[in-house]
Amino acid sequence: MPALKLKSKRPRIAMVSTHGYVAANPPLGAADTGGQIVYVLELAKKLAQLGYDVDIWTRRFEKQPEIDIVNPRVRVIRARCGGDDFIAKEYLHLHLMEWCEHALRFIKKHGLKYEFINSHYWDAGCAGQRLSEALGAPHVHTPHSLGLWKKQQMETDYPERAKTFEKEFNFSERIKHETILYRTCALVVATTPPQLDMITDDYGVPADRVHMIPPGYDDNRFFPVSEASRQLIRRRLGFKQPTILALGRLATNKGYDLLINAFSLVAKRQPDVILHLAVGGQKLDGHEKRILTELKSLVKKLALGKRVKFSGYIANQDLADYYRASDLFVLSSRYEPFGMTAIEAMACGCPTVITIHGGLFRAVSFGRHALFGDPFDKEDLGIMMLKPFKHPKLWTRLSRMGAHKSRSLFTWTGIAQQLIGLVEGRTMIKALNDTEWEEPWNDGD
Repeated sequence: MPALKLKSKRPRIAMVSTHGYVAANPPLGAADTGGQIVYVLELAKKLAQLGYDVDIWTRRFEKQPEIDIVNPRVRVIRARCGGDDFIAKEYLHLHLMEWCEHALRFIKKHGLKYEFINSHYWDAGCAGQRLSEALGAPHVHTPHSLGLWKKQQMETDYPERAKTFEKEFNFSERIKHETILYRTCALVVATTPPQLDMITDDYGVPADRVHMIPPGYDDNRFFPVSEASRQLIRRRLGFKQPTILALGRLATNKGYDLLINAFSLVAKRQPDVILHLAVGGQKLDGHEKRILTELKSLVKKLALGKRVKFSGYIANQDLADYYRASDLFVLSSRYEPFGMTAIEAMACGCPTVITIHGGLFRAVSFGRHALFGDPFDKEDLGIMMLKPFKHPKLWTRLSRMGAHKSRSLFTWTGIAQQLIGLVEGRTMIKALNDTEWEEPWNDGD
């Protein structure tokens, strides 16, 4: 595929996402490589369809090329910093001044001009603000998650480990940089109502500079199929029993251990149902291997060996069919800023149970679009998982209305249009003070 033309008459947007393995085809499930990178790539593609050229700026390390072509209007550009080894996102900020120097040299060399800069997560936010000040381009920041919220959740859930959190998550530095960033950039885009509340109330950002745009999903990939097609998919994938699916990175906050505990209740009352855990990436690091070993030990302890299946990574091209083949999807996170996998499952017509420790449950109606459960209460989560199996009409309603809700609210095209609508045609701060923004959650669906 030919590289993007550096000289173009189309307006250009810079998206900054510095951590993890950002690529045209990212290794999802690898360290620090998950839903946020999918978000950035999909949003960039839709912004390109709206008439922009998009540069996704990230860090260059290991043996990655400087430029990676996504499509004729979207490319990934990598700038070096901190050497050639992987650096965890919690400590990447220490090297970002070097990153900015290399990025600015590239921008100056090729005469690039950006309409605005959209950064993602606090590390990229620090870099994006530096680029914004150097280039005179407005900076729109999307946090994805908040240090204050994560710290509070972790201290509540794991009080016995509180002394290790600072070293592991670098909360003090993160929250300090977040506070400066949110108060300095032109706009902050929250992805959930709880984020919006915390950014204004706890970080002290003026309400007129914080707006809420939810994440999106690719409706060309994730959509329901007929029951006949669904059964064909089940046979192809080897789904012989009613199946509860959970998938994602191997991380403690995903709550797979809490899900297994809750499933023990389901296993007693529905002897034909199995739990399918598609967790982890293609390559597991030491920490991920330890989590997987602990999960398998828990399954053995609860005598669920024949009822819980560990399948590992699901290729991106097969993901939609796994949602369609499953009878229930569960998002069991201890905390979850949004929960993209739940939206994808709903979009495919798979009834879904959503954690109450996150933002997504505030966007949908209980019993109509999805069910809600508390992963820390195994009876509550277990009963919620049981309900669709016990009540076929409920299963059908969740399948149909969940897919409808996803299409009406969470497509990438809609998210891209909302972002451009927020920025385009305004002189940013001054114009925003005179503009009313309608939150997209209350659509009456």
